Amino acid sequence: MKLDSVPLTTNTQSQSENQLQLEDTIELNSPTVAEDCSQKTESPLVIFGTTFITIFLAEIGDKTQLSTLLMSAESHSPWVVFFGSAAALITTSLLGVLLGSWIACRLSPKTVEKAAGVMLLFISIMLFWDILFA
Repeated sequence: MKLDSVPLTTNTQSQSENQLQLEDTIELNSPTVAEDCSQKTESPLVIFGTTFITIFLAEIGDKTQLSTLLMSAESHSPWVVFFGSAAALITTSLLGVLLGSWIACRLSPKTVEKAAGVMLLFISIMLFWDILFA
């Protein structure tokens, strides 16, 4: 006796009707990209404070601050150097925020975390390699 000679049917709906029901269920249960990106979990004040402290501590003593210090000393125009460096930092921060929001709407947080970890590990290995063989 051949078991595959007769197709099994468990209900009276056709396969196309089942597929349409499945698609409708998926559409109703899954959040859209706009809904997913617009969810806020923290207050703006907490986000601002965390961002300010993190960036402030990360920038103390880095090459940007040292370059600004040297330019200010050489030019004898500290306010012009201040506004030029502030405009440059604002522009780079804007690029980071725009790229970050674009990535956040297209990738899951776990994927972004893993990619950042891999990139930092790669940079660390390159720096360690440079120390050993330079």
